[in-house]
Amino acid sequence: MSETSTDAKLVRMANQIATFFLSQPEDVRVDGVATHINKFWETRMRRRFLELVAVPDAGFLPLVIEAASSIKRPGESDATAVGVGQAAVGAPGGQGVAAGESLSEPSIPETMP
Repeated sequence: MSETSTDAKLVRMANQIATFFLSQPEDVRVDGVATHINKFWETRMRRRFLELVAVPDAGFLPLVIEAASSIKRPGESDATAVGVGQAAVGAPGGQGVAAGESLSEPSIPETMP
């Protein structure tokens, strides 16, 4: 698989997301990365990301690789993905800024009591 500049950008963006979540509590890091990608990356980006993450030594940080199993696979059910569905604010079909979401807020998954 040859790497393009788009591939390098996807790796860099995923690593930047992971770098942010490394500053968060350990128990929200993996879900935080997956939630952010599920909420803000469109289908083509996630599809290519999942192809790249399957390649050894593609350049992803370990946190990105760990979060990959919770990334929504295009065309598959949401069952194993986090931060998706109608209640996923910011996601297509979600509530969005009209419901008060700020796009500048980090996507730390909310915990249920």
